[in-house]
Amino acid sequence: MDISQLELSRLQFATTTIYHFLFVPITIGLSFLVATLHTMWYRSNDPDLRRLTRFFGTLLVVNIAIGVVTGLVQEFQFGMNWSQYSRFVGDVFGAPLAMEGLAAFFLESTFLGLWLFGWGVLPKKLHLATIWAVAAGAALSAAFIMAANSWMQHPVGYQINPTTGRPELTSISAMFTNPVFIWGYLHVILASLLTGSLVMLSVSAWHLRKKSNPELFVRTAKLALALLVPVSVLALMVGSHLGVIETKYQPMKVAAMEAQWETCAPCSFSAAQFGGWTSSTETPGKIIEIPHLLSLLATGSWDGQVVGINELQSRYEQQYGPGDYIPNLFIQYWSMRLMAYIGSVLPLLALWGAWLWHRRRLESSPLFLRVATWAFLAPFVMNTAGWLLTENGRQPWVVQGMLLTENGNSPSVSLAEVAISLGTFCGLYIALGIVWGFLMARYALRGLELEHDVPDAPDDAGSSAPRAPAITY
Repeated sequence: MDISQLELSRLQFATTTIYHFLFVPITIGLSFLVATLHTMWYRSNDPDLRRLTRFFGTLLVVNIAIGVVTGLVQEFQFGMNWSQYSRFVGDVFGAPLAMEGLAAFFLESTFLGLWLFGWGVLPKKLHLATIWAVAAGAALSAAFIMAANSWMQHPVGYQINPTTGRPELTSISAMFTNPVFIWGYLHVILASLLTGSLVMLSVSAWHLRKKSNPELFVRTAKLALALLVPVSVLALMVGSHLGVIETKYQPMKVAAMEAQWETCAPCSFSAAQFGGWTSSTETPGKIIEIPHLLSLLATGSWDGQVVGINELQSRYEQQYGPGDYIPNLFIQYWSMRLMAYIGSVLPLLALWGAWLWHRRRLESSPLFLRVATWAFLAPFVMNTAGWLLTENGRQPWVVQGMLLTENGNSPSVSLAEVAISLGTFCGLYIALGIVWGFLMARYALRGLELEHDVPDAPDDAGSSAPRAPAITY
């Protein structure tokens, strides 16, 4: 294959980013659910809730560990393969990335250690606070990263240094009030809660099918459904409004997701399409066109106008000079549909489970439990598709309207060096994937064993409790 150093560098970054993002949503979502379980145990002092908290807490720790490793590998590439990009955005990204590392990451990791080793040692109220600090740290970490990424989609709060020609951050508040950040971050949090609730539901459904502690796992299945019902609906609503925001600031991204070559008003949305991915095949075979739906998704109005790819290409050539400003339409079109179709089915699954819960048949419906057992796969596909939609739609820009991707890589790094590092990362990720699968299967599919008697520390922070070794199941 005739492939350039730039293309291979992009492939490497896509690989590491997508792989890392598999673990980010599950960490954020599951940390909130584990903190909720811990709160329920704290308020009721029910030993079964304690066992469930520690059970799902183990799954949380596995995902945090793998997520940290994959995140570190990803960051190496900024200096290795994308030095020009790092130099260009360094004066902007320094603040949010420093906040992420010094505040959010250390908050999450420090309090995770306190929570893990604080059973029977820390006062119960303080111990509860540590797991909520973990959840807050995970959400804050995502906020700082999303603020930086949203700046790449829609740069705000900066000025160009006339000497260096590089942007410098002038308003940190502008970065965190960026409309792309506000709606994008809210969408990520909702997607993460959806992911965590589906993982908890799937694990619980598996145990209910196997009659393994059904009286306990029906409680976590209900907790997952109680979160899944509102979150699955809200995620669709926020995702729809995010499309309106992107139409305003990145119209090419939205036109590309429908492969809409010509400007239209009103605009239809096709359920599927064959061809139409290049300017030479602008008349594709479309299946089930839904009138006005693209106008609604892109503008929020029934007859809203969506500017076509051809007009945008001509406009960008006048504004930025000759070049191809059209992203990969095939990826853009199908990423959007994968995300939207799966996202539309999940509320139905949640309502199905809620109806069974209401009818007191949740633990005795074999069809629902079988579907729910495999439902954890859905958010991973949906989250990956959403990330592809966001990042591919920005191309050919690495910073929208300011820096082209082809000008952001490291010119001194050879094709062979990128290929070697890509092969190394792929080998590492395969190994990490095997470890993750083994650990998740081991800790998620085994039953709950009775804990050894471990005295709880009193609520009185001034009192002391016997130090007990950590208990495993």
